[in-house]
Amino acid sequence: MKTQGEIEAAICKGMTSFEQEYMGRGPKNLQAHLIDDLLVVRLLGVLTVAEQQLVKTLTPEKGRDLLKQVRTHLIETARPTLEVMVQEVTGVKVLSLHHDISTTTGEEIVLFTLAESPLMRERGVK
Repeated sequence: MKTQGEIEAAICKGMTSFEQEYMGRGPKNLQAHLIDDLLVVRLLGVLTVAEQQLVKTLTPEKGRDLLKQVRTHLIETARPTLEVMVQEVTGVKVLSLHHDISTTTGEEIVLFTLAESPLMRERGVK
């Protein structure tokens, strides 16, 4: 059984690997927060140079919408992989996944709803 911090650290490691493998590069910063049966992953600095250029060269709405569509499609395609990773780390089935990205700040949020709160041991207890 893991502590909350160990679960969050393992999720960060898994999400970094996912970003590198599927998106071609990792985020500049990544945080995971387990709140009862919700797992919130916040990735900062995820936009590639090509994505930043796309957003700059097209009209703001068109660039934003296109980038969000592509990122959402990539996440949905990789959803089974992400769900397996989260289930292996938390020991709990993933019920749903929600995703959004800001083309302005380069911040990406992935929210997993779990079937229940993971069992955790208290920090300092072995």
